[in-house]
Amino acid sequence: MILDAGPLQSLERKSGRQLMALLKRATERKDELHTSHAVLAQVWRKPERQVLLTRTLPSFTVHALDNSIAIGKLLGRTGTTDVVDAHLATLAQSLGDFVLTTDPSDLAALGTRVESY
Repeated sequence: MILDAGPLQSLERKSGRQLMALLKRATERKDELHTSHAVLAQVWRKPERQVLLTRTLPSFTVHALDNSIAIGKLLGRTGTTDVVDAHLATLAQSLGDFVLTTDPSDLAALGTRVESY
């Protein structure tokens, strides 16, 4: 499972309890959890107040934005402009996984398998 910014931002709200339960089940099943450095840049603001985000981060593989050519080609093919979404889409394709997001239409436009949160 690859997490987009929206679900990670929910961790510090009441709706974050659902995500914490989902992440706990995923780690118990030994499912792999992924996100990207670009997503973390979108959500990381005050770690002293983002306790749940800070606590869950070690469970994730955090991917560098190092496939810029593939990302650019995907943006060109789809006529879209969001580099972070395109990065998640290329990750999903390479990992054979889906993206958990609050913006399913944006990622679906990139041909990505998504699950709404």
